[in-house]
Amino acid sequence: MSAEKETQIIAIYGKGGIGKSFTLANLSYMMAQQGKKVLLIGCDPKSDTTSLLFGGRACPTIIATSSEKRIAGEEVAISDVCFTRDGVFAMELGGPEVGRGCGGRGIIHGFELLEKLGFHDWGFDFVLLDFLGDVVCGGFGLPIARDMCQKVIVVGSNDLQSLYVANNVCSAVEYFRTMGGNVGVAGLVINKDDGTGEAHAFAEKVGIPVLAAIPQHDDIRRKSGNYEIVGTPGGRWAPVFEELAQGVAEAPPLQPNTLTHDELLDLFKGEDVGRDVILTPATPEEMMSADALERESLEIVYETA
Repeated sequence: MSAEKETQIIAIYGKGGIGKSFTLANLSYMMAQQGKKVLLIGCDPKSDTTSLLFGGRACPTIIATSSEKRIAGEEVAISDVCFTRDGVFAMELGGPEVGRGCGGRGIIHGFELLEKLGFHDWGFDFVLLDFLGDVVCGGFGLPIARDMCQKVIVVGSNDLQSLYVANNVCSAVEYFRTMGGNVGVAGLVINKDDGTGEAHAFAEKVGIPVLAAIPQHDDIRRKSGNYEIVGTPGGRWAPVFEELAQGVAEAPPLQPNTLTHDELLDLFKGEDVGRDVILTPATPEEMMSADALERESLEIVYETA
C-alpha cells in the first residue's frame, strides 16, 4: 500500500453462514458514507461476499477473469475485476469449481494476481478481506500466517458451532504470534444476537472486545434476504454499524487466549450441549460377529533375532 497513507488491512473470519458477508457489506457501506476509502475483497470460493452490496449481482472473479484473458492473450485490467457502489470498491478473488481444484491454492494465486495489479500502491483507508472460518487450510489462513493484515475480526453468534470456529481462529492467531507473527484479534462481532449471552461470555474469556452486536430481528433478516443494505446513515440500524465502524477502526490487535473444548462447552447450559453424555468405549465383541471373533488371525509374526 502507498507509503503516503496508513492502510488498515483487516481479515474477517467466521463459520459459514454466520453472516460475514452481510456484516461486511453493511460495514463497508457505512464506512464509505463516513468518508473513508474502503476496498472489500471476497476471499471465499463461493464468491458471494459482494452480492449484497450489488443487489444480488455476481462480480466477475479475479481468477476466472485472469484465466479468460490469458487464453485470449490479453492482460487483466483493474476495471475488469473491481467495481464500485456509493464509494465502496469491491472485488472477488474467486476459486476453482467444486471438485476441480484447491480453494486455498486459489486464494494464494488470487493474491499474486492482486500484487500484479498494484495492490500495494492503492491508497485505501481500509481493506476488508472476507474469509471462510475453517482455517485448517493454509491458503485461507494466509493473512494470519504471513502478516498480510494487521488484525483479525471474528463474526460469531450465541451458538456452539460458531464459537467453536471463532475459538479456532483465535488459536491460529495465538500460534503465529508465538512464532513471531504480529497479527492480532481486534474483536468479535455478534450477529443474530438473541440476548442469551454466550458470545459475550466467550469474548470475555478469550480476552477480546465485542465490537458490535447485531440483533436477531425480522426486519434485518427480510431486508438482507432482499439484498438491501441496512447500514445506511440515518436508518433504523445505523447506530449498530456506526459503532462497528468505529470499533473496527480503533480496536488494537490483541493476542487472544484459546479455550479448551470443555471450557467452550462450559459457556452453555448442560442440556443445550449434551454435557451429561458419557463416552463409552466400544469393544470388538460389540462390533464383530462371533465367527469373526473366532477366526484365526492372518497376521504374520516374525521371530526376533
